[in-house]
Amino acid sequence: MYTHISSGSVYGVEGRIIAVEVDISSGLPQVNVVGLPDPAVRESIERVRAAVKNCGFAFPMERITVNLAPADLRKEGTAFDLAIAVGILSASNQLRSELFQQVLVLGELSLNGELRAIPGVLAMVEQAKLRGIVSVLLPRENAAEAACIEGMALFAASHLKELGDPANSTQNWDSLRYNPAVFSPHATDSEPASNLHRLDYGDVLGQHHAKRALMIAAVGRHNVLLSGPPGTGKTMLAKRLPGIMPPLDDEEALQVTKIYSAAGKLPGGVPSLMRERPFRSPHHTISAAGLVGGGSIPRPGEVTLAHRGVLFLDEFPEFSRTALEVLRQPMEDREVTIARSRAVFRFPAHFLLAASMNPCPCGFYGHESEDQRCACSEMQISRYRAKISGPLLDRIDMHIEVPRPLTTDGLKSSLSSAQMREIVLGAVERRDARRQGSRPLIDLAGASLRKAVSLSKEAEQMLRLAFDSLGISLRAHDRILKLARTIADIEDAGQVDGQHIAEAIGYRSLDRKLQSL
Repeated sequence: MYTHISSGSVYGVEGRIIAVEVDISSGLPQVNVVGLPDPAVRESIERVRAAVKNCGFAFPMERITVNLAPADLRKEGTAFDLAIAVGILSASNQLRSELFQQVLVLGELSLNGELRAIPGVLAMVEQAKLRGIVSVLLPRENAAEAACIEGMALFAASHLKELGDPANSTQNWDSLRYNPAVFSPHATDSEPASNLHRLDYGDVLGQHHAKRALMIAAVGRHNVLLSGPPGTGKTMLAKRLPGIMPPLDDEEALQVTKIYSAAGKLPGGVPSLMRERPFRSPHHTISAAGLVGGGSIPRPGEVTLAHRGVLFLDEFPEFSRTALEVLRQPMEDREVTIARSRAVFRFPAHFLLAASMNPCPCGFYGHESEDQRCACSEMQISRYRAKISGPLLDRIDMHIEVPRPLTTDGLKSSLSSAQMREIVLGAVERRDARRQGSRPLIDLAGASLRKAVSLSKEAEQMLRLAFDSLGISLRAHDRILKLARTIADIEDAGQVDGQHIAEAIGYRSLDRKLQSL
């Protein structure tokens, strides 16, 4: 007897439909799994055998062949357990085969037949919908996640026994149909704010210049580098940045939710997309693979987990040179490409980089006081700053000084996150109205960028002078243009004037300091 069951797997952050074919024929009792299974898939046979027996079904004592197609893709994980089990039961006439037509079957089995949650359900269900599959059978713990994809009939089970009684010819799944309104009656499209998004810029005393710069970064998604002595609030400023950024739209929310689903980091229980922008802050000991992703079947790294959000690298020069240099490609292309012998994987990585650093190893160069003096030599300072390469620094739009206030007069509370967010949203609204469906400014370069940014004569002269006298690169030239346009949006100016260019150039301070050392 032969049966075909549709299941799925995740490659990168995208779902793939995998056909689970089961054939039972006469011969010595054995089970063979073919189609490039990894050890977890091969071991699934033992879990399936125990679950089938412990649920009152009969495990066929014949030759069983399980094929996972397409056969040239490596299969890993435990998502195929339920599909293999129902394939065997269907081929042995213990479950009705017509129940599984146009149904995606996902889930891990325990030895007693309970169904356990699996990662990556959202991406697999989305792919199933694109392939014309109309129903999904999956563990109850994953049902809320799958409900984010509209137009699919969901059947949520918690045990293999719930799929049917072999002694009952009228098997049906009416009792398994999942209704989000019933199982999560208080769920809304917006989950309560996390502790991170409750952080308020009103807690940061002073640092008015840095707060303005971060509003500019939030509007235009400009990369920022905060530099200053210890204890001036660099980390506090960076951690509050997601709270003033515009909320995720539907497309962005689906992308982010798929990524966290594939990584197994999606909070469960509420049938909603993630609406808060991600904030990732890896330790400086992270490897290059941990930052951009890797593995035999690559998994998303920190840059992908920060997609559409903020990647914060505290103590920027303390990261390894290798880890920092791998950021250059995703910062430019906004995606990560990882090649393996059998496939090429692409991970989205459109993030805002926020980094912080001290001006020298001791932290007090240029910020000395009577009690605190810099003890570093010029060689130590030069070696410390040289850990950040010129090409990487060139990709950071804004270099923001976060100094120690000279007097207590500077320690006055200023803008709160709510006030800053209102300014940001107003600038984003004006930017979108000006753009009128054209490509986002962040995606433009060269002639198309210069055509999109209208400069006054004063602004043109100032930008030309800066390019000739300061030795900035063509990339930095384009980034200054984008930054000036964002500043003009905040000021509600239709044209970029000289003051906007001057402020944008002022944020390119650190590269000139490095060149002077």
